[in-house]
Amino acid sequence: MFPPLPQEKAAIILEEVILAIKEGKLSLKQIARPSQERKNQWVMLGVLVCRDKDGNEVNLVTNSGNARKLKVENGKENVWEDFPPEERDSQVSSSNFQLSSFNFQLVPPIVSAEEIEEALSENDKRIHELTEKIASESVHSESGNMNFELKKLRTEREKLCTESLEKVHALYNFHCIDGKILSLKEICARYNQGKLPPTGTGDCCAPKLFDYAFSHELFPISLAETAYTETSGNDCSTAEGVPLAVWSNSGSQTSTTTNVLAESVTAKPDRPTPNPSLLTPPCDERCGILLPAMLSLRILYRDETICVVNKESGILSVPGRGEDKKDCVESRFRRLFGDSVEIAQPAVHRLDMETSGIMILAFTKEAHRELNRQFEAKEVQKEYVALLDGVLAKKGISQTGSMELFFRLDVENRPHQIWDAENGKSAVTQWQILDVERYHAPDGSTRNATRVLFMPHTGRTHQLRLASADSHGFGTAIIGDTLYGHCDEGERLMLHAQKITFTHPLTGRQMTIDCPPEF
Repeated sequence: MFPPLPQEKAAIILEEVILAIKEGKLSLKQIARPSQERKNQWVMLGVLVCRDKDGNEVNLVTNSGNARKLKVENGKENVWEDFPPEERDSQVSSSNFQLSSFNFQLVPPIVSAEEIEEALSENDKRIHELTEKIASESVHSESGNMNFELKKLRTEREKLCTESLEKVHALYNFHCIDGKILSLKEICARYNQGKLPPTGTGDCCAPKLFDYAFSHELFPISLAETAYTETSGNDCSTAEGVPLAVWSNSGSQTSTTTNVLAESVTAKPDRPTPNPSLLTPPCDERCGILLPAMLSLRILYRDETICVVNKESGILSVPGRGEDKKDCVESRFRRLFGDSVEIAQPAVHRLDMETSGIMILAFTKEAHRELNRQFEAKEVQKEYVALLDGVLAKKGISQTGSMELFFRLDVENRPHQIWDAENGKSAVTQWQILDVERYHAPDGSTRNATRVLFMPHTGRTHQLRLASADSHGFGTAIIGDTLYGHCDEGERLMLHAQKITFTHPLTGRQMTIDCPPEF
């Protein structure tokens, strides 16, 4: 996923942390029974720079996983096996220290290794027994055929493994930017289609750091992470042939990849220049589930002038009237980025509340003004995907085409739009039928639906919903449309803004952002 915050400040602090490890002032101590297959494997190091209520900067530092923990060295070489279980965590719990001119706060795991081991212990013995039986049974079963007993053993083991994983996941709760505390199950219901997340979800650096910040009323301003390994002593420059050094020793700024923020990072006179291309963004597999919930925004791209987000279905783009309509993409954007947002209304364009997908916001007045100009001049290209409730081909609708419809506000039934050939505004939409597929409704029923790609050339209110549902268009509503169609319980509007092409307001280069739908 794209780095949600600027990296510059945190990258400089991360340099200090790595130097402290190399110089033996910090170390990664084993606080859980070491795994042979993960021995000497790299870990992630992360820094989150925050501001407290008084405006002071606080530097939070952590490492990924919960089997090892950063510890301030005191001259004694303490190892995990030296202490009884009840004392192991306390021996590596030093959390405040100072190196150079920076103060550090070490952030612990959200769930300890001991808590995880206890959650796994109930089924652990039986799972190992089943694994041995399966291995033995596999040897005696006919080649290419799985006998009944082997299937039974594997089914039982899979069930127990799922139970154990669910017990571990139940231990994780996350503090969010809006003050809420969400369980991993609640987050997965919304951001992972209710599926079990990968093992280790919650143990990456970014979720630990944000959880600590939000639980201690700290305001995050910069995040940086990188991979680290100890191949021999304090030498952590490479791992399995992959360069893991964070900094360029040439003293010049190194260009970044498209996956890492292209920001100017300035080194201190006696330090090498930070190399942002070797920083690692939060992972898609685990952090991609957690961070949108914790930050209340899913960020697709961000720099010092603009931010592109994937708006959720059911969230307003801008504030409405009344306290119950204050929560929206704009307010969440301002809450996350604070004083970095120069303008009161940063949204460059809007999506209907029920529509999901790409939305652009601006940090600066100049960027907002230029992007507005591009939208008004029809220089911005947009693509939407929708699932329509039926088969368009049965109505004789061609696979591709373009339509011009005329609509205006129904003043007696706001916010509905109605056809008006004389007084309505022109709405031009190009379409392409992609496929006919089976739609699985929340109640378990299935029916045929048509997947359509829409390319609007104008930006009228409810343009695509009307192009689909109105008799002057396709006469077939988008699934989940509460205004012009039908929406069952647990259903959402199946309309998503999946692609946008525009010119960056500062650099002048053309940008294309893709964001496929979840349906």
